[in-house]
Amino acid sequence: MKMSRLVAFSSSLLLGAALALTGAGVANADSSAAAVDYVALGDSYSSGVGAGGYDGSSCKRSSRAYPALWAAANSPSSFDFAACSGARTNDVTGSQLGKLNASTDLVSISIGGNDAGFADVMTTCVLQSEATCLNRIATARAYVDSTLPGRLDSVYSAIRSKAPSAQVVVLGYPRFYRLGGSCIAGLSEKERAAINGASDHLNTATAKRAADHGFTFGDVRATFTGHEICSANSWLHSVNWLNIGESYHPTAAGQSGGYLPAFKSAL
Repeated sequence: MKMSRLVAFSSSLLLGAALALTGAGVANADSSAAAVDYVALGDSYSSGVGAGGYDGSSCKRSSRAYPALWAAANSPSSFDFAACSGARTNDVTGSQLGKLNASTDLVSISIGGNDAGFADVMTTCVLQSEATCLNRIATARAYVDSTLPGRLDSVYSAIRSKAPSAQVVVLGYPRFYRLGGSCIAGLSEKERAAINGASDHLNTATAKRAADHGFTFGDVRATFTGHEICSANSWLHSVNWLNIGESYHPTAAGQSGGYLPAFKSAL
């Protein structure tokens, strides 16, 4: 199985470190990192919306997104960047799986937030009353309980069918607000807590479905802790009326400091 490539890749990193410590030349380290075939799937959190440096396509794929950063650092033998802004589960199965095959070694994906209506939740909470916001969040949570698991199953089953030997890493979503933080206007603290709770709810459901398919879940909440909106050093855009599409998405620092470490840890 080509899964051994990833094992060899990890071994080569350890070997390189050992050779460096013992004074041996790193040029002798195993070069199998270059043998990894990597495909990045998913939504705007994987395409890199909010990070800038876009490729000019409608999918807004960024050179500063964690898949591109990992590929630039590790030089896999192939890298196909299929993640697309606004993608839902049916978009992944309908248009993003074309590059997967029996030779694929590594797949990353973030998906589910758009299915659950994340954008509408945030729009509702910013523009309407606290009660309306909380009701919309409750509707999203109900969708995560009733419908999203089946949609995730369809995506994950399709990935495994097309790439039977690949390691698949499913990335989650950050908590968006630091409670008791520096924000003095905007949403109420109750709304912020409810949005964070909904993100946790989505992550729990996603992690369970990923585990049931034998995939690894990359939890970004720890790496984003201390960098939420209302913190002193946010890695997330707040509402941006001049560029509404980047609102509530990771900055370049959020991709490199939040998503990339979680992805690497999951490997």
